[in-house]
Amino acid sequence: MTPSQEELVERIRELIADQPVQREVSMFGGRCIMINDKMIVGAQKDGGLLVRVDAEQHDELVLRSGARQATMGPGREMGPGWITVDAEELDADQLASWIDVALDYNAVVTGVSR
Repeated sequence: MTPSQEELVERIRELIADQPVQREVSMFGGRCIMINDKMIVGAQKDGGLLVRVDAEQHDELVLRSGARQATMGPGREMGPGWITVDAEELDADQLASWIDVALDYNAVVTGVSR
């Protein structure tokens, strides 16, 4: 992992320390964090964040500062529910907010309450 990616993973770990059934997996070109066997976020090599959100909230959430539609490469959008957030926009409050959004969606998908 690059230093910025490793730092982001550490910050995420602190925010989800009380969550059950955690694991980390290398995928989507980053280090993805899973809760209850479903991905919530991925720390990208450049220090940015890939976030799994409710597709119904996608259009609203992508308007946040530094957020954009996630892609799998040039011209290959991942679809609604996948958002990338620039590293520069991930101060403590913003990161916590994105983690909360991802955890809320995870609770809906897995049926496991937060």
